[in-house]
Amino acid sequence: MKLVFALVTGLIFGVGIAVSGMMNPAKVLNFFDLAGSWDPSLAFVMAGAVFVASIGFRLASKRPSPVFSNRFQLPTAAQIDVKLVAGSAIFGIGWGIAGFCPGAALPALGTFRWEVGLFAAAVFTGLWLHRAAVSFRREHLTA
Repeated sequence: MKLVFALVTGLIFGVGIAVSGMMNPAKVLNFFDLAGSWDPSLAFVMAGAVFVASIGFRLASKRPSPVFSNRFQLPTAAQIDVKLVAGSAIFGIGWGIAGFCPGAALPALGTFRWEVGLFAAAVFTGLWLHRAAVSFRREHLTA
């Protein structure tokens, strides 16, 4: 049942991304083009997402545990550090260059455009390189 719920949730997300036009990198890039053909619709999509998520978080916070787990898995770090700022900057730069964020790129894989495949491959390569670097650091640099 957990996998079915994950599939349905992913499908709802993908449909929302498609309906909002966020699978179109030109729409996203036009949001960042303040001096040119600025398109504010991304701000409305983000505001809608924040609104819906805030309702979900409020409802979830009233529950003792999630439906398919024994505890909530929330971030514990409360400090802004170099890793957080650098990761945010890399994410923003990549989004601004490609017009995709990883969340929108996954449903966009269904368009079978080579640019989307290249972007997704770059994201997964970056994830793999990060995990390899962390693993290497743990094995060789910690005593």
